[in-house]
Amino acid sequence: MPSHLSVGEYWEGRFGGKVYRISIDAGFTCPNRDGTKGKNGCTFCDERGSRPHYVKPSLSVSEQVREGIKRLKERGINRFIAYFQAYTNTYAPPSVLREKYYEALEFPEILGISVSTRPDCINEENLDILEEIAEKYYTLIELGIQSVHQKSLDRINRMHSVEDSERAVKMIHNRKNIEVLAHLILGLPGEKEEDFFKTADAISKWGIDGIKLHHLYVVKGTALAREFMQGKIKVFQTPEEYARVAREVIQHLPPSIIIHRYSGYTPKEQLIAPDWTSNRFIARQLITSDIED
Repeated sequence: MPSHLSVGEYWEGRFGGKVYRISIDAGFTCPNRDGTKGKNGCTFCDERGSRPHYVKPSLSVSEQVREGIKRLKERGINRFIAYFQAYTNTYAPPSVLREKYYEALEFPEILGISVSTRPDCINEENLDILEEIAEKYYTLIELGIQSVHQKSLDRINRMHSVEDSERAVKMIHNRKNIEVLAHLILGLPGEKEEDFFKTADAISKWGIDGIKLHHLYVVKGTALAREFMQGKIKVFQTPEEYARVAREVIQHLPPSIIIHRYSGYTPKEQLIAPDWTSNRFIARQLITSDIED
């Protein structure tokens, strides 16, 4: 395996100790849900919009951060990144974004901000706000790129283009002190292994700083679930099968790219397939081990 740092190693070296994300649902929506581009969302996305089950969207941003700090301090963690995770977290008027972001940064334990969004929801106005934040705080933008193959994006109803993804990465890199992370899904319908490698090669050339790898998994209440039940899609049956592919994808990335996630995860009660997705650690252990399959 190449010598890529995990995000834990990277943040520990940068900040001098362990740093954890605190997930936030700030009440945003998505242009693929509110009718601007579509109403049904991506085929893999459920009504929670990637929100963890323990996050309470009824609470304000500051209340969610306060609860997260309390919960993680019980585990001995004392410094955090505010993670705007659910739905599209640059999809609001600049005044709303500014208010929400700075509300999370009010706590002395918060070292920075991580903002999950779509490539087609990056613009100069929201980058102005994030660049301002980056003057004092660690700032990371997480882009749901998923693939650089337009047929795949269309197949999962992403409603954005490959060009949107490349443009967003380059716009972010024109700003000071903002890191950019790509979310990729391995195993999208119709893609072969060489397609995964082409995606890794392309985003490397664009200049990403980090990556979150996900395997295709099926969650209850999604369009993908209906397709799976009809036998229209396949998933990685074993973590060993996925780990082999993920290792090869990582080998296509420059060593400077930080690995923020090695595989997807969802709790058993929300999961349809593959069943090993409910184990947070098994795929990572296989990917990072030196044991050959």
